[in-house]
Amino acid sequence: MQDTYRTIAQPTESIYKEKGSKFLAFAYPVYSEEEIKEYLTELRKKYFDARHHCYAYILGADKSRYRANDDGEPNHSAGDPILGQIRSADLSNLLVVVVRYFGGTKLGVSGLINAYKTATADAIAEATIIEKHETTFLKIHFAYPQMNDVMSLVKEYNLDVRKQEFELDCKLTIEIRKQLEEEVTAKLEGIVDVRVEQKL
Repeated sequence: MQDTYRTIAQPTESIYKEKGSKFLAFAYPVYSEEEIKEYLTELRKKYFDARHHCYAYILGADKSRYRANDDGEPNHSAGDPILGQIRSADLSNLLVVVVRYFGGTKLGVSGLINAYKTATADAIAEATIIEKHETTFLKIHFAYPQMNDVMSLVKEYNLDVRKQEFELDCKLTIEIRKQLEEEVTAKLEGIVDVRVEQKL
């Protein structure tokens, strides 16, 4: 099972200018469509006076979830070239938004394709590419007497604890490599009084 993918380490941006038009490209590492919506909303507020906010994204190690949006530019002249650049860099869990300020001179469809392609390529070129494993989140519920057993499994698999609550009973949210999910869940559920739920 393919659970490794390449993405960018942190957000980057770049500017491309063509015949007076300005193309501001923003690349973000993302994990969900909720996150994508937040970035788009943020950029629309910040660059409210721009004519177009075109974007594309790919999600998942298998790259099965993707979308391209031309935001009012001629069909396939903006979103697709952005998506094409993400694909040719072999990246996933990545959103690229290109904000365009019109400069008065029409670029024509081939000019637009080239501008969106170049702006995206520039933003990706600014980024540090990293390799990551697809992960999922598990929430573990247990009582204090099971603490040692649970914690030794966390240690054994080197799991990332994202959140912990120790009140009347204990709750841990862990991030785990997808490939290990079944194995670790089975071991955790093998401990008396431990309940595991997947957290999306």
